[in-house]
Amino acid sequence: MSRDLNASLSVAQSAQNVFNAVNNVRGWWSERIEGVTDQIDQEFTYQRKELHKCTMKIVEHVPDRKVVWLVLDNYFSFTQDQSEWIGTRVEFEISESGGKTDLNFTHHGLGPEHECYNICFDAWTFYITESLRELITKGVGQPNPLVE
Repeated sequence: MSRDLNASLSVAQSAQNVFNAVNNVRGWWSERIEGVTDQIDQEFTYQRKELHKCTMKIVEHVPDRKVVWLVLDNYFSFTQDQSEWIGTRVEFEISESGGKTDLNFTHHGLGPEHECYNICFDAWTFYITESLRELITKGVGQPNPLVE
């Protein structure tokens, strides 16, 4: 049974600010995103050099509360099994309490038994706990540049 990949953060900004930052995928994940990243039923494609390319569909989009992407297609140059991400869900759950906003990130269906897990764990942890946090708190994240 697969365990999920998780990361979280807590910030002093509003749920709306966190939600808006999550949807600004070019601001924290990669400037090389094609497609719409902030509307239900839209699809977008991420690419990092020739290492990773994936297509996401936005399947849940609840303002200030939740965003869920379904992985439609995926390619890693560094794994044997190209299907590891396909059909998995990437979820951003937002909640407010005590003057703070918590963001819980879960990549459902991606667990330690997967070939890409260690690399994906390190990458998602960076993008969520550092790049996305900086986008939320400072207005500028650390996405992959458009041209690498």
